[in-house]
Amino acid sequence: MEKFIITGGKALNGFVKVGGAKNVAMKVILAGILTDERLTVHNIPLISSVLGTTQIVEPLGMSVLRKNHTLQLSGKNIHRQQVPLELGGLYRTAPMVMGPLLARFGKAVVPNPGGCRLGKRPVNWHVEALKQMGATITYKDGYYHAHTKQLTGTRIKFVKNTHTGTETVLLAAVLAKGRTIIENGSEEPEVDDLIKLLLLMGADISRDKRTIIINGVKRLSGAEMQIMYDRNEVVTYAIGAITTKGSVTVEGTQREYLQAFLNSLDQVGAGWEEIDKLTTRFFWKGPLKSSDIQTRPYPGFMTDWQAPWSVLTTQAIGISTIHETVFESRFSYALELRKMGAKIDFFEPDILNPKEFYNFNWRDKVEGYYQGIRVTGKTALHEAVVEITDLRAGATLVLAALVARGKSVIHGIEQIDRGYEEFDKRLKNLGAHIVRMKEDYD
Repeated sequence: MEKFIITGGKALNGFVKVGGAKNVAMKVILAGILTDERLTVHNIPLISSVLGTTQIVEPLGMSVLRKNHTLQLSGKNIHRQQVPLELGGLYRTAPMVMGPLLARFGKAVVPNPGGCRLGKRPVNWHVEALKQMGATITYKDGYYHAHTKQLTGTRIKFVKNTHTGTETVLLAAVLAKGRTIIENGSEEPEVDDLIKLLLLMGADISRDKRTIIINGVKRLSGAEMQIMYDRNEVVTYAIGAITTKGSVTVEGTQREYLQAFLNSLDQVGAGWEEIDKLTTRFFWKGPLKSSDIQTRPYPGFMTDWQAPWSVLTTQAIGISTIHETVFESRFSYALELRKMGAKIDFFEPDILNPKEFYNFNWRDKVEGYYQGIRVTGKTALHEAVVEITDLRAGATLVLAALVARGKSVIHGIEQIDRGYEEFDKRLKNLGAHIVRMKEDYD
C-alpha cells in the first residue's frame, strides 16, 4: 500500500501525452477469446485495470505478450472456461468474459465483478441479455455458471443505458446464430472503438444511434488496431492546468468526443485552444464563473468528469451545482474535499419522475445518498489527510491537493493506479510537488 504526499500551490505547466482508453483496452483483451488467431493492439495503457484483465484471461489459456504499449493476444490454446474467484473481486471485466466464452465454447464459469464500487453496477442486465440469447445461467457459491449449445440472435432492449451491458452483448452476438438487435445501446465512443476492432476481425455490425445490429458469423480472424485515447485523462490534466493557474498542452485530445466538456469550459471562462488534430492547450485565462452540470450518457457530460470538475467549481466565483444522473452514489469524494476546506452541500434535485429520469434503478437508491451537490466558491483549499474511495475520486483529491496550500497526504492511491499510468511522474514533469511513499503501519 502506498500514499501520495503533495505540496500544493504550484502551477502545472508543460506537455503531457495521455494513454489509451482504459475502457477500451480492457474489452479488446476479452475480444481475444473470440478467435484462435492473433490480435495486435497498440496504445494500451500500462495500468492495473488493464494488466489485471490480462490476468483474468491468462488462466483460461490465452497467450498475452506485451511490448511497451502493444499487446499481442492469442486465444488459440484456450482450454479452460472458469475464471479464478479471487480475480473476480478485483476487476469488473470478470463477468464480461461470460459472453465470448459462451459464444466460442458454450460454457463459462465467472465470479462476481470488482472494480470501483459505484452504485449497484447491475450485472443482472448482462445476465438476462445472455439468457435471452439462449444461455442457461445459475448463480452459486460466488460464481455464475453458464452453458449453451449455441447462442442465438434476438432483440435485446436495455431499460437503462449501459456501457458494459452493450459490450457484453456485442462480444456474445458476433459469433451467435442469426441476428441480434440491441435497443437503447450505449453510444459511448469507447463502445464504437470495440466495434471497430470486431469489424476488423470480420464481424458484421451496424449502428443507427442507439440501435446496434449484429449478424452472427461463423468465425473471427486476427486483426491489428490502435485504440483511442483516454478522455478521462484529458479532462484530469485540463482541470489541473486551469485550477492551478497554469498551462498544459495535452496530446491525445480527440475533441469530437470531448464537446460537452469543452462547452462547459467555455461557459465558466476557462482557456483552451487547438494546437493540431490531436493536441489541445488548456490554461487559466482569468476568474472562473459558476456552473450547473448534469451528467448524462454520451454525448452528455460524462459521469467520470463530475468529480474532477468539482475541484474547478471550488475555484469559481459563486454557487455551482453538479447533478449526478448515471450512478446513485458517486459523491463520496465530497466529504474528503470538505476536509480541505471546500464548501459543499448535498441536495436532492427536484425531478418529476425519477424512476424514468435516472440511468439507474431508482429502487436501488439508498437513503442518505444524494444526487446533487452545491459548491460555493471561490475557496482557498488547504492541506489535509484524505482517503480515496474510487478511481475518479482519487484523481479529484490529487487535483485538490495541487491547488491547496500546504502539504496533503492521500491514502489509497492503488485506486489511481487502476486508471492513470505513472500519474505522479507525469505530474512531476508538469511541475507538481508530489511524492509516492510506502504506507508506514505500526
